[in-house]
Amino acid sequence: MSEPTASRRTVLCCAAVALAGATAAGCSSSGGGKDEAKSTTGPVDLGAAADVPVGGGKVYREQGVVVTQPTAGEYKAFSAKCTHAGCLVNGVVKEQIQCLCHGSRFGIADGAVQDGPAPKPLPAYQVAVRNGNLQVTKS
Repeated sequence: MSEPTASRRTVLCCAAVALAGATAAGCSSSGGGKDEAKSTTGPVDLGAAADVPVGGGKVYREQGVVVTQPTAGEYKAFSAKCTHAGCLVNGVVKEQIQCLCHGSRFGIADGAVQDGPAPKPLPAYQVAVRNGNLQVTKS
């Protein structure tokens, strides 16, 4: 009696399913990642406020924060985790915080959804400038 063997098609199909599952897990809204385990009780220093352009913003991936400057001297901070599927937003372009996972866009002044599929705004954080540095407190 011969051993059962898998066809090339079966092996490729199973590999594709495994890869798709791993990709979906990367955008999972269930979290469980190490970034969510980082809880802070006080402000987090993000560095120079001058790094955030007027009319734009900067994503601080490791801290899970995006800071924007809608008008000169006015700083806003939001969660960098998209409210659609939990991907981290990747940048700020044309006065919008952008998530390339599924195309969601958020306003730099209030984190409001400007283009879906995100169902709700980005959560806002408190931000202050002290000695030229941005300090964000997650609440």
